[in-house]
Amino acid sequence: MRKRLTIRTVILIAIVLSVIGAGIWWFRTKGDKAPAFRTEAVKRGDLEAVISSTGTVEPEQVVDVGAQVSGIISSFGKDRNGKVVDYGTPVDVGTVLARVDDSLYSAAVEASKAQLQQNMANKRSTEANVLQMKAKLLQATQDWDRAQKLGPSDALAKSAYDQYHANYEVAKANLEAAKAAVEQTKAAVAQAKATLKSAEVNLGYCTIKSPIKGVIIDRRVNIGQTVVSSMSATSLFLIATDLKRIQIWLSVNEADIGSIAEGQQVTFSVDAFPNREFHGRVGKVRLNATMTQNVVTYTVEVNTKNDDGKLLPYLTANAKLKVGRRTGVLVVPNATLRWTPSPKQIDKESRRKSREHSGASGPDKPEKKDMSKEGARSHGDSGAAKIRGTIWTVQGKFVRPVHVNVGMTDGVITEVEGKDLAEGLQVVAGEMTAESKVSPGAEQNPFAPQMTRGKR
Repeated sequence: MRKRLTIRTVILIAIVLSVIGAGIWWFRTKGDKAPAFRTEAVKRGDLEAVISSTGTVEPEQVVDVGAQVSGIISSFGKDRNGKVVDYGTPVDVGTVLARVDDSLYSAAVEASKAQLQQNMANKRSTEANVLQMKAKLLQATQDWDRAQKLGPSDALAKSAYDQYHANYEVAKANLEAAKAAVEQTKAAVAQAKATLKSAEVNLGYCTIKSPIKGVIIDRRVNIGQTVVSSMSATSLFLIATDLKRIQIWLSVNEADIGSIAEGQQVTFSVDAFPNREFHGRVGKVRLNATMTQNVVTYTVEVNTKNDDGKLLPYLTANAKLKVGRRTGVLVVPNATLRWTPSPKQIDKESRRKSREHSGASGPDKPEKKDMSKEGARSHGDSGAAKIRGTIWTVQGKFVRPVHVNVGMTDGVITEVEGKDLAEGLQVVAGEMTAESKVSPGAEQNPFAPQMTRGKR
């Protein structure tokens, strides 16, 4: 009986000890959730802010050459080396690009020439008729003068007198009609000349020539193809000016456009040459913004040299616009400027100063900082207004605020300055509980069986 009581007592004691141990283990692992601050050091270094954007490689000037007459493409022209013009052919002003069948237009010229000759002959005929009408008028005038001297009498019958008068008036009218006919034929000659000139111009349009010096980017027609002239000219060739100078058209968000100015340095790359960096400068910012899904963007022209011809039109460019650089400044990670403690985490002295300073902000409230402008902050304008911010340092189990002026950022780190700042100062970037310090599965029941390895 005594032995049985002893076993029960031992079991009871073991159970009590297990409960106590489990409680201790639970309070140590689960109950302790006091925050541990994750800190970063204030560093001194160089900072360069850039705006990233994408765009396309574009020639400085592009001319779309079309046809001004309708017809069938009969042949292509040749370049200075005697080769038929095609994609990539360099051309000069006046280089023949293509010819349209000119049969109808040549016939129109010949018909206009014939009409002009006929009208000129008519003009000469009417001019001769004027001379004839002048002679008849002279004779009628003399007869009328003699009739007036004699008057109606026995020597001149009344009917003869009236006839001379009528002949005189008819001769005057015929002369005026002859002169009008001359003016009419002159107008017909002028009209025939204009028609001939128009026909000759249309005939000339059958030979399509380059209006600029450049390179053919695209040929959009083949021999035997019919082109039709209309209000919207058919595009036959796309010619770019000298490709040794080229542009990059970048699409830049409205939030960044204020940091871009003419002459700004730009570096960019293209997928065709991933290991090469190209350089250029901002030429202009176009004012015609575009909106896509409520996002406003502007087109920025970047001028660059292309002496080796590696940059081909319409390649996609990934660009970085340098908008600011700082050397030897104090910088902190952006996370330190975004982190805000709870009121209980701030040391009492800082809370007291905050209440005295803010007054109406209420007790135990940390000073609020507006970092909403962090993304839109000036990247490199030294004359821009300073933005205030707050970072926090650890003081025992609490944190203390350090007020700073926020400067340029590259999206990862930010320039800061302040009288309480020093290189190496540890500032809070976040916090973690005791649980986060232990990897998953690391927590173990102290009363669970332990696996040990023996030494060899």
